[in-house]
Amino acid sequence: MPPASPFSDRPADVAPLDSLDTAILRELAVDARASYAEIGAAVSLSAPAVKRRVDRLRARGVVRGYTVLLDPAALGWATEAFVELYCHGSTSPATMRAAVENYPEVVSASTVTGDVDVVLQVRAHDMRHLEQVVERLAAEPFVARTRSTIVLSALLRRPDVPAGPPA
Repeated sequence: MPPASPFSDRPADVAPLDSLDTAILRELAVDARASYAEIGAAVSLSAPAVKRRVDRLRARGVVRGYTVLLDPAALGWATEAFVELYCHGSTSPATMRAAVENYPEVVSASTVTGDVDVVLQVRAHDMRHLEQVVERLAAEPFVARTRSTIVLSALLRRPDVPAGPPA
């Protein structure tokens, strides 16, 4: 099967989600601990029907797991920044990933288009801690330079995937 696009590992012929699957996913995104009966009441299905659909979504890899949403500031991670890494030459994504996954402060890392090679979302206890993290990142052998943008306030945070099918 050919991939759907160069940006997806999903085959092109994966069946789209129907409106009930989308509604179930929306309910799970709000509260992953909701019972099948509670979800069923919200989407007009029986609990067994919801369970079958969730099992099918898990088998297809649409639902990869369940998690808890934490408040980073309440846990002492009050400072957030986006750190751009500009790399020497043609550093492989595997090399970049191997390095940045050793930093517990890095909560997400993405290779991107444009002049910058990697964008990191970083959490730190305070400005001094952030500075130390950026200095350590800058010292990685593949990093030519860094640029940081400190988050003043988060205007909007959503789950990883919008709650509806793509248009």
